[in-house]
Amino acid sequence: MTEPRQAPTHTPMSQFRSAGGELLVNAQPISRIAARVGHTPFYAYDRSLLDARVAQLRAALPAAVKLHYAMKANPMPALVCHMARLVDGIDVASAGELLVALNAGADPQEISFAGPGKTEAELHQAVAAGILVNVESFREVPILAAAQQALGLPARVAVRVNPDFELKSSGMKMGGGPKQFGVDAEQVPELLAEIGRAGLAFEGFHLFAGSQNLKPESIVEAQQKSFALACRLAEHAPSPVRFLNLGGGFGIPYFPGEQPLDLAPIGANLADIVEQAKTALPQAEIVIELGRYFVGEAGLYIARVLDKKVSRGLTYLVTDGGLHHHLSASGNFGQVIRKNYPAAIANRMDAATTEAVSVVGPLCTPLDLLADRMSLPAAEPGDLVAIYQSGAYGATASPQRFLGHPGVVEVLV
Repeated sequence: MTEPRQAPTHTPMSQFRSAGGELLVNAQPISRIAARVGHTPFYAYDRSLLDARVAQLRAALPAAVKLHYAMKANPMPALVCHMARLVDGIDVASAGELLVALNAGADPQEISFAGPGKTEAELHQAVAAGILVNVESFREVPILAAAQQALGLPARVAVRVNPDFELKSSGMKMGGGPKQFGVDAEQVPELLAEIGRAGLAFEGFHLFAGSQNLKPESIVEAQQKSFALACRLAEHAPSPVRFLNLGGGFGIPYFPGEQPLDLAPIGANLADIVEQAKTALPQAEIVIELGRYFVGEAGLYIARVLDKKVSRGLTYLVTDGGLHHHLSASGNFGQVIRKNYPAAIANRMDAATTEAVSVVGPLCTPLDLLADRMSLPAAEPGDLVAIYQSGAYGATASPQRFLGHPGVVEVLV
């Protein structure tokens, strides 16, 4: 009988410590958190790691650069409340997210709204709230003008630009070529003229070329090109640029061989852009918009082993969690070739022996796979499986109603 293929060791997950054989979340043992929640599965987010990541960015980037949290990465209300106190602004992608951001105490002056399909009602809500709308089509201009007149409030706008370049090596390309996001760079001068004629309160530009990038040189190149493009487009603007969102794209390591992003060259490049902006765009505030990079590494998905079974030489750990809660970890949220997220047996962190297992969920589909032939400590029913790097695009990016299983709980620890 051939031995099952074992997946390579993942990038070490050192952000979560362990003690007494148990994974710790903000110094609390995972078994205690599970008892506090009352059942599995659940997501647990570590406040101290959120604090540390923001502090790390503050230290690495120029003080003049504002940090915005893209809450689509994780819109859990308690987490958004926590982030709103740490960052300079919040970026939302729907009226639902806007309500969460406002309830979290975020300053409307520092909330921006992006999305290619904003409804008329959402645009009116945005004007009423006094937030900045990233205009993504010519259609939005007359709607915003009508809202401005009806409400007697300025419609604050920036133009989301679809640049004529891509963020190289990004996990998901959000700009360059044909895209549903933003307005093609060559059409922006015409849009700026429309904004001027409509009397909207123009503030600047939003450029977002891609996401999940671990190559600082690619991010540096995209930021340089974005700044240069913004400077060219500013010549057509109806008023001076006061807001320039250079996007984000900062990635986190998930898979074998990936290394954490080196912030040093990005910080140096942004310092240079800040200096250039003093002359080229003297009234502009430079903004970096990050989601996954803020919260991804601060989260765990925890599921309990229900059954252990062997099928033709391969051991399966059947858990009460799966793709209905964590589509990303199952490999069905953008992966072309499925790779394992980092995983552990959370209550056997000091185990000396391992075995090759596949961790699966309770759903009636072979796609319900959390770990494929990974080397993990020998586990038994009742043990807890932890999936690392689960703080972003987890619960709200998953089909929780699939097959009628219970929804997942989220806790901020």
